Amino acid sequence: MSEDPTPVSDSPFRSEPSARDEAPQFVLPLVVRIEKAEPPARTDALETAARAVLTILADERSAGEGEWAGAMRDWQDARIRKVVRRARGAEWRRAEALPGITVTGKSAEVRVFPPVPLDGWPKDLARLQVSGTDLDDPEPPVDADPAAPVLWLNPDLGMSAGKAMAQAGHAAQLAWWELSDEERAAWHDAGFPLAARTADPVRWSELTGMGLPLVRDAGFTEIAPGSCTVVADHPALRREPHGAGRAASTRSE
Repeated sequence: MSEDPTPVSDSPFRSEPSARDEAPQFVLPLVVRIEKAEPPARTDALETAARAVLTILADERSAGEGEWAGAMRDWQDARIRKVVRRARGAEWRRAEALPGITVTGKSAEVRVFPPVPLDGWPKDLARLQVSGTDLDDPEPPVDADPAAPVLWLNPDLGMSAGKAMAQAGHAAQLAWWELSDEERAAWHDAGFPLAARTADPVRWSELTGMGLPLVRDAGFTEIAPGSCTVVADHPALRREPHGAGRAASTRSE
């Protein structure tokens, strides 16, 4: 499994300028399969994207002397960027032929690739569209299991599915970094169970004050810089009453 390279005081998940902006910038590509006849459900796409990020973080090729380790380190030494593109038919088959990992949900398929330079995308990925990822849920998602990790989305922000998928991936990564090695192993061995849900306004206010990992967007696309987008509510990271327990995460995007 990959190591956490990031002390809180030097986090790549901050909207303020830092020395990380001077490093070569990389991006983690994610491609969601959206066929015209059978597009995936929005919530399942968000959850599958988050699991895809966790899967590549935990992959042995991303750690030590693994074939992806150098790219993963370069990516995490700079700003943590993720871009979601869409593919179907032959586009998807070409994407699947490139090195990466495909993660499958109930209706969604998401392929995650090792990080690439911002201006160095493989041509078969660079030609894919970022727009057109507006997805819907055919039925309202069921209530999340409070005993499992939940990625809570800000109810006041309207994001495309692609943007929300990237934000869910950020939140999952923040949770991963905060966990101990034993907690990471348990999550990995269980297949990274998680849910993505939009919080109601009252619950959102509570969540942002609980010391849980919080994604704060850098404002490159769609929403204003500094917007709080997702809280990662992993049971192992919940603080005990009266301030006991694990210290609050200050990482943000």
